[in-house]
Amino acid sequence: MVVPESQDKMFHPPDDLKRDAHVPDFDSYLALYRKSLENPEAFWKEIADDFFWKKPATGPMMQYNFDVTKGNIYVKCMEGAKTNMCYNVLDRLVKERSLGEKVAYYWEGNSPDHHMSITYRQLLSQVCRCANVLKKMGVKKGDRVSIYLPMIPELVYTMLACARIGAVHSIVFAGFSSESLCERIMDAQSCVLVTADGVYRGEKLINLKQIADEALEKCQQKASSSVTKCLIVKHHALRTKSGAASDVMRGFYVLLWCVQTPWDSECDVWWDEAMRDSPEECEPEWLDAEDPLFILYTSGSTGKPKGVLHTVAGYLLYTSLTFKYVFDHHHDDVYWCTADIGWITGHSYITYGPLANGATSVLFEGIPVHPHVGRFWEIIEKYKVTKFYTAPTAIRLLMKYGREPLQKYDLSSLRILGTVGEPINPEAWHWYHEAVGQGRCPVVDTFWQTETGGHVLTPLPAATSLKPGSATFPFFGVEPTILNEHGEELQGEAEGYLVFKRPWPGIMRTVYRNHERFENTYFKKFPGFYVTGDGCRRDKDGYYWITGRIDDMLNVSGHLMSTAEVESALTEHPAVAEAAVVSRPHKVKGESLYCFVTLKNSREFNHTLVEDLKRQVREKIGPIATPDFIQNAPALPKTRSGKIMRRILRQIARNDKDLGDLSTLADPKVVEVLFSQRCEAAA
Repeated sequence: MVVPESQDKMFHPPDDLKRDAHVPDFDSYLALYRKSLENPEAFWKEIADDFFWKKPATGPMMQYNFDVTKGNIYVKCMEGAKTNMCYNVLDRLVKERSLGEKVAYYWEGNSPDHHMSITYRQLLSQVCRCANVLKKMGVKKGDRVSIYLPMIPELVYTMLACARIGAVHSIVFAGFSSESLCERIMDAQSCVLVTADGVYRGEKLINLKQIADEALEKCQQKASSSVTKCLIVKHHALRTKSGAASDVMRGFYVLLWCVQTPWDSECDVWWDEAMRDSPEECEPEWLDAEDPLFILYTSGSTGKPKGVLHTVAGYLLYTSLTFKYVFDHHHDDVYWCTADIGWITGHSYITYGPLANGATSVLFEGIPVHPHVGRFWEIIEKYKVTKFYTAPTAIRLLMKYGREPLQKYDLSSLRILGTVGEPINPEAWHWYHEAVGQGRCPVVDTFWQTETGGHVLTPLPAATSLKPGSATFPFFGVEPTILNEHGEELQGEAEGYLVFKRPWPGIMRTVYRNHERFENTYFKKFPGFYVTGDGCRRDKDGYYWITGRIDDMLNVSGHLMSTAEVESALTEHPAVAEAAVVSRPHKVKGESLYCFVTLKNSREFNHTLVEDLKRQVREKIGPIATPDFIQNAPALPKTRSGKIMRRILRQIARNDKDLGDLSTLADPKVVEVLFSQRCEAAA
């Protein structure tokens, strides 16, 4: 790694940021980075000393095997230590650091009329009460709890309550369908489901309880359901679309929604009733360092989601440190990550990382353009946000409205901007830097995955000169390299497979109940390396640039999903014999879903069928997976061995006729037919 020589198109850290930064310059970064690789024991022990350990570690800070040819893959951090995540992010701050009256979250609802602040002391009280409710329901250490909630404080209360009693939380994004929720409940074998009556997303009302009931019914049909209790938050009933209601009207809405809410008296419990008399103190369960903390499902290339499992101690160390250094967090900051806690970004950088640092965060339920296109900027002004973390998709969406909405609000509090979810295109980077950051805020373009637990390639705002679109350099403890197809390491300027040579504390430990899949997915292709599944380029200055997924995955609006999962949903339709899904560039979402379907004999391809197929995918996976294009494909381009040539389908979706070598195609004429059909499909 070298200090960049090329100074053109570089954006250097502002001097005022350097003065009190945790990592004030590139030399400081290099010194810490070398220490993290050459003496990881000392490096991570120093981080661990900030936290509470009921029992110290008896083994080394890190132990691992990344080589499948030498035995089972494993990673261990601080083996022998005992601690509790919830204690470290709440009790430690309230009782040891006197931060009880500091605001932990400013909650902003879907409507600007709905908002509240929650101090660390209040958060601890609510979490303990929720923990006692779960215990009363029979939840014990190691049990799994599925959570299907919108971005409301009860979501944070529940996940931290699970962490407090040693239960394993499995949060399912509240935009997923009943089928997706069912699949995740069954795989985790959850004993309790926590959901809400309903939620408005913009102007749209979503009946979460109905979706949850459908999911539980599907669980019953497929096997005996493991869920014994369903805890329901009265969210929609208390926060109506019309704004703050009078007590009388609020009672009416509660009554109305209760009547509409399906109810099973054997299973269903209202949150308010369960919490009302629940004690405000709950002794934490002291857990082993490598005990599971949570499962989070991410799309897999086989179509079946993978239950990524993270453990207590390593995840605590890594999310805490990445949050502190990547956002250069200080005590007086107000931080806002616009992600949903249903994704890993929300786990690491709305809940655990910020709380471990005693941060004040904004918790946002709404969407960027409701009730007006200046909602983000209004909230930044309202809370004087200093660190802002959002997705390129949101930036591209708001770019369409120009600078006028921003000019109505005071954004002078901003000091650091961040992006997450996908590589940001240079045009969006410049608009974000100049229009939102007013040319003075560094943009930290972070690369990481559900599996990595936290940032692995990222700038540090006061230390790294920026190149728009580059994830720049590795974080501490992370050792990347680039391999060619033969598994050979490439030096200097290169492009190939991005892999990592060693673990860091926050890396995933396994795929829940399927360690073989964990080894096959991430370690089998190149023994000795963790394979990210992403392509990468390293330039002459040592900067890393993510070039996109190498396998059959798509990144739609920052949400990773597998083509196999969508194909499976399409082929379940009685009219479809075969389906293939590829990505097509999209100005706002980054990538969109372009689907090719081969119909069964005598079935007609028409608008009605297209709408049926879109609806089927929505119901099976969720609205985020709705195809943008569905094209009739009388046949698909295949090799003589029967393998679909997705490379050609991607070119057809893009209307790019530079197809390269077609010699391995069984029937080259198929390509001409698909191009002729394409124009109508993508019109």
